[in-house]
Amino acid sequence: MSKALSRPSVSVAGVLMHLLPAVMLFTLFAGVGILHVTSRVLVVDMGYRLSNAEGESRSLTRENDRLKLELATLKAPARLERVAREQLGMAMPKGGAVVSIADDRVKTSGTAQARSAAPAVRVAERGTGR
Repeated sequence: MSKALSRPSVSVAGVLMHLLPAVMLFTLFAGVGILHVTSRVLVVDMGYRLSNAEGESRSLTRENDRLKLELATLKAPARLERVAREQLGMAMPKGGAVVSIADDRVKTSGTAQARSAAPAVRVAERGTGR
């Protein structure tokens, strides 16, 4: 009867061999899960970075447009004339102060091509339409 009541011998190596596939499967699923979560975190982080870069791009575009408008305002002829008159004390020349200066090449060369290539410099009084 003692043989019938005796248990079969169980070894530690046998138990580990039965558990090894389950442990390997669990490790595989855990690794895949960690990789998936890591990739999702990286995608979300890249999305935040992209959103910040787009916001900065819009901000820089607005700043560039504002600076272009300011430059156009500063280069406006009416403003330049006012600054020349008020801040620099400049004035339009009187009729006798207008001087025409011709290029020497035009005087010596009689061809039309030379005249069109080097036009004479002419200063005219404002409002004369010339």
